Amino acid sequence: MPNPDVVGREQILKVHVRKVPLAPDVNLKTTARGTPGFSGADLMNLVNEAALMAARRNKRMVTQVEFEDAKDKVMMGAERKSLVMTEEEKLLTAYHEGGHAIVALNVQATDPVHKATIIPRGRALGMVMQLPERDKLSMSLEQMTSRLAIMMGGRVAEELVFGRQKVTSGAASDIEQATKLARMMVTRWGLSETLGTVAYGENQDEVFLGYQVARQQNVSEETSRKIDGEIKRLVEAGFAEAQRILEEKHLEALAKALLEFETLTGDEIKDLLAGKRPSRESVIEPATPRGSAVPPAGKPRPRPETGGLEPQPQA
Repeated sequence: MPNPDVVGREQILKVHVRKVPLAPDVNLKTTARGTPGFSGADLMNLVNEAALMAARRNKRMVTQVEFEDAKDKVMMGAERKSLVMTEEEKLLTAYHEGGHAIVALNVQATDPVHKATIIPRGRALGMVMQLPERDKLSMSLEQMTSRLAIMMGGRVAEELVFGRQKVTSGAASDIEQATKLARMMVTRWGLSETLGTVAYGENQDEVFLGYQVARQQNVSEETSRKIDGEIKRLVEAGFAEAQRILEEKHLEALAKALLEFETLTGDEIKDLLAGKRPSRESVIEPATPRGSAVPPAGKPRPRPETGGLEPQPQA
């Protein structure tokens, strides 16, 4: 059976949380949107992890924060608390992720920004997460070009703020994903006006023990050069669009907020860019720690002696 779609994931989550005390802010639809490709077992693991996190944090109920943290842990790994980042690295990461977020909020067609964080997880020092409104079956050209601009937003932000000589290798994954997307646009989806609506394979060499024993020639050398040129043109167009957006928008406020709060929701980012500071006061859980239902060990309760009992009236 295939993995469930977004509606199926929400229904599966409802089954697994039946015996879990949920806080009023829990939104299973949002969690279902953020878990594409999850199987039923993955979703059960997610709920269990969220419940364990709430217990460790001494909470009576599982809140949306625990679901978000559990989802990030399952998808990307646990927080790398042992990783010591310098202030310069934190600042650069904040501007990098801020660049992704601001471009994502200003391109023509993309999914809503869900959150931005500079907490290291797995191999990533930070990330910007977007949540699709529904499971996607295809992408339009407008969505693809917007995606290319978002991917370039981090590198552009680094270059605009710190200068060309200070850019880092942090955009390696972004560049790789952008190149793969541009190659698919050109060779598989027929979205290059120069090369037309034709599918192109890749030239491959099969090598055994250092000797070339076979060569598969799917496209000519001239066509291969044209493909490379079109891929570069699409990626550079995304870079230029990200640069145009970030030159008009101010990154500093968002970067400073990420340094202070480490994680911001999509709504908090929008409010911040509109001049409203995020508020982190929780009305769900009390500030005081939860007391135990088990009475503390200590002096035994006084037991009445037999001689001290009052005589019972007789009928």
